[in-house]
Amino acid sequence: MADGKFDERLAYIAEAARAVLGAEPQKISTPGGKSRSSMRLHYPDRTVIATLRANFRRTHLEAYVLEQLAPHCDDIPRVLKVHDDVLFQSDTGETRLSTEIIEHDPEDQLELAAEACAAIFRIQAAARKTTLHEMLPHLGANRDWIANFVGSVDALEPYSMGVPDSFDVSAVASFVERAGVQFLKWDCRAGNAAIGADGFVRWFDFEYAGLRHGAEDFAWLIGDETWPIAPDKMADIMIDTFDPGCGHDIADYLEYLSAYTALHCVQRLQLIQKEVRKRGWLSQERVRRLDDAGVHPAFAAQLCRTGAYFSAQCRLTAPLSRNFEAASRAFRAMAEG
Repeated sequence: MADGKFDERLAYIAEAARAVLGAEPQKISTPGGKSRSSMRLHYPDRTVIATLRANFRRTHLEAYVLEQLAPHCDDIPRVLKVHDDVLFQSDTGETRLSTEIIEHDPEDQLELAAEACAAIFRIQAAARKTTLHEMLPHLGANRDWIANFVGSVDALEPYSMGVPDSFDVSAVASFVERAGVQFLKWDCRAGNAAIGADGFVRWFDFEYAGLRHGAEDFAWLIGDETWPIAPDKMADIMIDTFDPGCGHDIADYLEYLSAYTALHCVQRLQLIQKEVRKRGWLSQERVRRLDDAGVHPAFAAQLCRTGAYFSAQCRLTAPLSRNFEAASRAFRAMAEG
């Protein structure tokens, strides 16, 4: 974002803060960089998050979702005020889950991962106590979206001998085509969760909230290329934190989660490939600090390792495991080299 436009945006948010919070902040920081929608406002006794999105409708949708969920769970930010197209919300914490988790030993990492998953299940359970299902959009609900989602497996071909003929595109498309029955936060990457002063993990950024099966939120976390937890450990965590009130048998739920996660990993791989062509490889530190796409070969290797594991857990996606394994080896060699 050009400095002139950024300064205008900064002044606009400061004025809005003065109008609705009673005072301009002492300082405004941009933890995700100047191009991001959210800024942190610093006051003597607290910090507040101000969000000004390019699409004001998304700002108002996010505010509405948070207000509906608020009486039923404490795993989200609180709406303080909406002023025209600026959403002011409570600060869930300066420490993102994505950076905090790598500072811990393996046992504590598993505990943090379990807390993050349990929080997602609580948010979804809270949504079932509201009328959000009557007005939120159905995500991934058209055939073109499904076709693109499943067809993206071509991204694996450069690292292997091609996608096997045993991968039945039509059958997989039918399997992942699900009705919008459960609330989704969407985009549950670890960079969209924070750990507050009270030690609790809370999720933020609800601008893309909608309805689908429900397991997709967990696929976003498990298939986050910067996420350090081994895929088999994440499968165990899903079993341990599973909410039987979600409306699915656990075996069916895990099968769908596996297939969707495998395909989601392909989508993330496509994004990494695109960003590498544009910007080249980036440092792991930069990726985590700015909550960027995982444009580092070690992250790509971890992503493909996750894809290999979860694709193998579902008969329909099992043929992709060898493609993921080959891709993981290629990225691992690149990272070590």
